[in-house]
Amino acid sequence: MVLFLHNRYRTTGGEERVVEDLRWLVRERLGEPAELLQRDSAALGRAAAAAGLLGGGLHPRDVARAVALTGARVVHAHNVHPSLGWRALAAARGAGARVVLHLHQYRLVCAVGVCFTRGAPCTRCHGRNTLPGVLRNCRHSGGGGEALAYGAALALWQRRLVAQADAIVVPSGFAREQLRALGAPLPWERVHVLPPPVRALARERAHPPEMPASASAAEGEGEGEGEGRYALVVSRLAAEKGIEVAIDACRLAARPLVVVGDGPERGALQARAAAPGRPAAASVRFAGRVGERELARLRGGAALALVPSRAPETFGMAAAEAMAAGLPVAASRVGALPELIGEEDGVVEPGDPHALAGAIERRWCDREAGRRGHERVREICAPDAVARRLARIYGETG
Repeated sequence: MVLFLHNRYRTTGGEERVVEDLRWLVRERLGEPAELLQRDSAALGRAAAAAGLLGGGLHPRDVARAVALTGARVVHAHNVHPSLGWRALAAARGAGARVVLHLHQYRLVCAVGVCFTRGAPCTRCHGRNTLPGVLRNCRHSGGGGEALAYGAALALWQRRLVAQADAIVVPSGFAREQLRALGAPLPWERVHVLPPPVRALARERAHPPEMPASASAAEGEGEGEGEGRYALVVSRLAAEKGIEVAIDACRLAARPLVVVGDGPERGALQARAAAPGRPAAASVRFAGRVGERELARLRGGAALALVPSRAPETFGMAAAEAMAAGLPVAASRVGALPELIGEEDGVVEPGDPHALAGAIERRWCDREAGRRGHERVREICAPDAVARRLARIYGETG
């Protein structure tokens, strides 16, 4: 039995998806039961969140009881802030489980987790010195008090948290080296790189998907002109994701764009897309949040996927899923994206719409690029390959 621990974010995103995919992987590929003990920041008041952060976690006995009830041999912990903390991991170990700590982001050192603030990448915090994040009020959405609580809690407890883990998991080689550069107090000999599984790769047939040959594959989507194809962005609409770069690049390339997702920047992005002077061939449609079936349909009608991030991504799930669907990808040369996509002509400097427009033209309906990307993501993210790595990590913790 593997017990997953996770504190959901107020604004959910890719990490919640990866937690569910890993639980599926444990059940379907490792043949073990997998349960989830989850808390939700959206249901936690700010005073309770601060108490959890500064106290190293709330109600750790709940975790000990869950380990005893399920007979879990491994506790696989994901986001632990603000309500789980190091005390939850200590309780799991005290109840007899081994602990795997999965660092999806940089939150061991960085209060916002993405090393991006005020419109630019940021690595000012280092090790236990989290004062820059407090002074810059990086967690501004919660006011200065939230920035102070996070900064103090990280400085107080980061070493205690790491000490409870028998193994540490990160999603990419880049994420591991970025944490090293940030001064994270990790036992590097016990840090394992585990890319997330892409479940679509488990469902496909022997041959990779091909890009549709005509606009009919878009099922009447009707975006743009001519063949009716479009560039596709799938992302949380946040400043670090660089969606404005994709909007400007598609204007320069005179190509239509469909944006899937929602987030705090949606209004500003819609205003940018509606600015005068945009050619009709470069229309932008915001599709909002969509289900898996609709997302598959949109990918089926796209000419390529764009991942224009400005922040040092720890992996790049949107790119991986587009590659699994056979789409060519144009992305920023930032974070783990080159590691995933490869240093080819589809990877350009972040924040440069002219460079991205060039990549859009080079990769527009490029079947060969789509085929290469599919082969690459199968090597990295195929569920069977990820399951073998995870089994070794669980085995080493035991």
